[in-house]
Amino acid sequence: MKNGSKSNIARAEAGNWGGLFRVAIVGAATLKGREIKDVLNERNFPTHDVRLLDDDESLGQLEAIGDEPTFIQSVLPEHMENVDFVFFASDDKFTRNTWNMAKKSGSDIIDVSFGLEGVSGVELRAPWIEHELGSVPRLDLVGAPVRVAHPAAIVLALLLLRAGKAASVAKSVVTIFEPASERGKRGMDELHEQTVNLLSFQQLPKNIFDTQVAFNLIDRYGAKSDPRLEAVEFRIRRDFAHVVGGQLEVPSLMLLQAPIFHGHAFSLYIELERSVPIEELSAALSGDHVEIWHGKDDAPSNVSAAGQEQIQLIIRSDVGSDKRFWIWAACDNLRVAALAAVECAESLLPSRPRGTVQ
Repeated sequence: MKNGSKSNIARAEAGNWGGLFRVAIVGAATLKGREIKDVLNERNFPTHDVRLLDDDESLGQLEAIGDEPTFIQSVLPEHMENVDFVFFASDDKFTRNTWNMAKKSGSDIIDVSFGLEGVSGVELRAPWIEHELGSVPRLDLVGAPVRVAHPAAIVLALLLLRAGKAASVAKSVVTIFEPASERGKRGMDELHEQTVNLLSFQQLPKNIFDTQVAFNLIDRYGAKSDPRLEAVEFRIRRDFAHVVGGQLEVPSLMLLQAPIFHGHAFSLYIELERSVPIEELSAALSGDHVEIWHGKDDAPSNVSAAGQEQIQLIIRSDVGSDKRFWIWAACDNLRVAALAAVECAESLLPSRPRGTVQ
């Protein structure tokens, strides 16, 4: 189902309930916050008020909601009042310090910052995987706070579940290439500054990664970096295991920090339990959110995936076997996370008839 048809369904359902909704984005100036704002607009999420909130450094920045200009405001209890949905897209510490304001106001909370990781009562969700498994959560009038699964875990789960439709997956191994944008604008700025300074023989800034990332490929950050790269790798494994609900084993996985600004890339090896023509595997992987490239000249990349909803991939057989395959895939990490967050909110719309908070 295309984005437009999904958003039209959301609007039609909202019309049945007789009202639009108030939304707040905490961390509106961040990369994730801006992506969520764009996705809300693109999917015609039924809002009549979107409040852009962030920390003191971002106050007063001019943004736009559709064609309407607006300013970023501070995160205060009064700005959470009568808000139906609050998206947390700031850094994890800022989320932990502010999310109780939204909880006390009765808002539905959707976290893409990982700030609510490990908090009791928070539900981990990945709508793409829920739809693939046919396990959309039951709606409650007062929903639990939601944390969106790591985008790399969502992508891996979708690809391996689809591959399993061709034949059971006996073994899977993946190397994930992490972009600087997973550390927000500060991570991207540090990669840019390191690149420029290396070319001009200047000292490298290392406030975010605590090591050289530019022109480098690493399996760990410096000791002063927080979070550690291995902690992110563990998060991907744990989120994958949770969202597939025991349907798949967690793949052998290594996360590497790549000298790229934006977009995840995946080198995925799978071994199936029986021989399968590559055309059959390709057909199994096809569907919503996946675009398979067949051209001999072009291949997916983090550049081609930028701004796209689709996971772009190519498939090739391993030499001498029709049970072993390599998949090279790329996706826009911010777009995947933002779409998952907004789809979580859309699934909660029936529990928010006009008048519950408004």
